[in-house]
Amino acid sequence: MTTPLSRSAFLVWAAVAVLAAACAGGRPRVRVLPPVPEATGTAIVRTAESLLGAPYREGGSLPDGFDCSGLVNYVFARHGIAVPRDVRRQAAIGVPVARADIRPGDLLFFATTGSGPTHVAIAIDRSRFIHAPKSGAVVRVESLALSYWAKRFLEARRIPPA
Repeated sequence: MTTPLSRSAFLVWAAVAVLAAACAGGRPRVRVLPPVPEATGTAIVRTAESLLGAPYREGGSLPDGFDCSGLVNYVFARHGIAVPRDVRRQAAIGVPVARADIRPGDLLFFATTGSGPTHVAIAIDRSRFIHAPKSGAVVRVESLALSYWAKRFLEARRIPPA
């Protein structure tokens, strides 16, 4: 079950993030954007697409560096939807979706470094997704048809809009 963030709660969070960045180095390095009013799958994908090329960073959850679950957490928060910060907890929310019914904005879970969900991505459509893949890489689009991802795909889940 997701807990939607109120607009005021998100703005407070954004202000704190900007102030913390400002205190750390004089000028904020990360531009925190205001919430996006719509929470449709297409809007979620547009937000994720705006982050293509952002660097991978272990534990990262801001545009200066994302890991996979941090990217999902950031994108959904922009739409007022609170999701857990880690992959396994993200895999426990929302509703399961059959592979043939994947829609834009659904979460895709993979077993990449062990059993159970260890990687998450945001579906663009039934065959492509956006994710923060690994150290040294950037947020990018991949195909679910690639052998690596097809073998490791576990499930898709849909997070209801706020």
